[in-house]
Amino acid sequence: MSAAPRPQERDAAKAVPASASATGGDPDTQPEEVADAATGLDMILTDAALGPLRRLLPPVSTSLRFTAGLARHPVAVLQHAGQAVGEIGRIGLGRSEVAPGPKDKRYKDPAWSGNPLLKRAMQAHLVAAQTATQLIDDADLPWAQDERIRFSLTNIVEALAPSNNPVLNPLALKTAIDTGGRNVVAGTKRLVRDLSSAPRVPTMVEPDAFEVGKDLARTPGVVVLRTPVFELIQYQPTTPTVYAVPLVMVPPTINKFYIADLAESRSIVEHMVANGQQVFMMSWRNPDARHAEWNLDTYGQAVLDAMAAAERITGSTQTNLMSFCSGGMITSMVLGHLAALGQQDRVNSVNFSVTVLDQARGGTAGAFLDEKSAKAAARASARKGYLDGATLAEVFAWLRPNDLIWNYWVNNYLQGKPPPAFDILYWNADTTRMAAGLHRGFLDMAVNNSLTKPGAATMLGTPVDLSAVTIDSYVLAGIADHICPWQSCYATTQMLGGDTRFVLSTNGHIASLVNPPTNPKSTWRTAPATTADADEWLASAHTEKGSWWTDYSRWVGERSGEEVDAPTELGGGEPTLGPAPGTYVFDK
Repeated sequence: MSAAPRPQERDAAKAVPASASATGGDPDTQPEEVADAATGLDMILTDAALGPLRRLLPPVSTSLRFTAGLARHPVAVLQHAGQAVGEIGRIGLGRSEVAPGPKDKRYKDPAWSGNPLLKRAMQAHLVAAQTATQLIDDADLPWAQDERIRFSLTNIVEALAPSNNPVLNPLALKTAIDTGGRNVVAGTKRLVRDLSSAPRVPTMVEPDAFEVGKDLARTPGVVVLRTPVFELIQYQPTTPTVYAVPLVMVPPTINKFYIADLAESRSIVEHMVANGQQVFMMSWRNPDARHAEWNLDTYGQAVLDAMAAAERITGSTQTNLMSFCSGGMITSMVLGHLAALGQQDRVNSVNFSVTVLDQARGGTAGAFLDEKSAKAAARASARKGYLDGATLAEVFAWLRPNDLIWNYWVNNYLQGKPPPAFDILYWNADTTRMAAGLHRGFLDMAVNNSLTKPGAATMLGTPVDLSAVTIDSYVLAGIADHICPWQSCYATTQMLGGDTRFVLSTNGHIASLVNPPTNPKSTWRTAPATTADADEWLASAHTEKGSWWTDYSRWVGERSGEEVDAPTELGGGEPTLGPAPGTYVFDK
């Protein structure tokens, strides 16, 4: 189902990170928040095939419409231009009080306010950025054109910030003095290395900062099934009794599974095992050109195969499903398939975490995705047989350049320092490919918004009607999610036919998932999903302290059958295929 644009969506779109109040980033920014820098899965998949720089220059028609929009408001344009000229004059005389916002980490060094030259450069940049944003507001463009112009502006403004200039940045100058210029040599080496291969953006974490299976993805378990498409991991119980109905996790298809098993005390898997769940995790194979034809049906059948294995091993006739992002889209189609066959009783409940099924307003995607560009993107991936994960990483970076490009530009190149070691960013850099067939399927589904129309999408030959899915569902969204806007996630509650619990985390896309109960800052909101309007739901919601993990553990526990003795061996008596995290997770 689709919804009309809400006023706050347009306001959010206009909050370009180019002004003093919005752009510098938070000095307390967490790596989870940095990794959230993207908007719209369908747009990401398009840009990854056609190249992210296609959006840096808006189409000629959009530029002309922008010019015409300004021409219709000459008084406002002259007013803002006059204010900018006046402020620049005060800056030159040293009388300006323009200052960066408190969260603008680019200018936190005292030299930016203490050195007259640096202060003037900073102030001039802030005034220019603010004026440019005001002019776009004055043009009053339609939403799609506004997004295109605004995105181009953001990248230009961020690139021209004096903090990116090695001659002006005080951190670079001080480091050069402290190291005798060795930072220049080290930074140049890092720049050459990063530009020599994709993704051609600054390295956000060193490739040897962590080791999968040792530092990350370390919850004990074994591989109990291996197919050409995925491995299935069964985790070792840590409680004397377990719930009879197993929990099968379906991770994203454009990242590796261990976002759900990141590190000790930061693992959803570990948390669910500790709460008595029999947890099974799908680990997707990293496809290459040989697997070009793998499509939505291929991955849907894989989910069914994982369910069948979990049923066989545990002796249960049902499973609970927990899905993430693009894995949730596939899971929803599998549920539609089972409903069409009269077999949805095989699933007792489903969790859709940060998953958008109604893509009518999925972030800024609608502004950049159309049928023509989707077909071009599909042709581009078809030529290779896959969508390259390194290109995906480049797309992510350019979507929020201040945090993901220029922040590391200063640290890595101007100061010559290695980037900090963050587990989230290591996972984010551990890229995977997407088979061309699956890429094409996701793009088609996005262009047609198929899941909102009964029968418009099919899974394994059966039409998908999500309103026929009547099992209980738990829908999670993040209020600060740039990839899967929470309002779009909320629309899922109106598409399904069963009882739905909607939970809204205070975090972004990644931090909503890596959200352990030990995080003292975490809160979440919930209320009955009885209204179609997301804002009405938000107004009625109450806030709970802590993590949604605890709430979901309770919720799914109530839908997991009786407690039984924990199994003494894994694999249900069949030979296992090696320890977790398996072999597919190491595919490059």
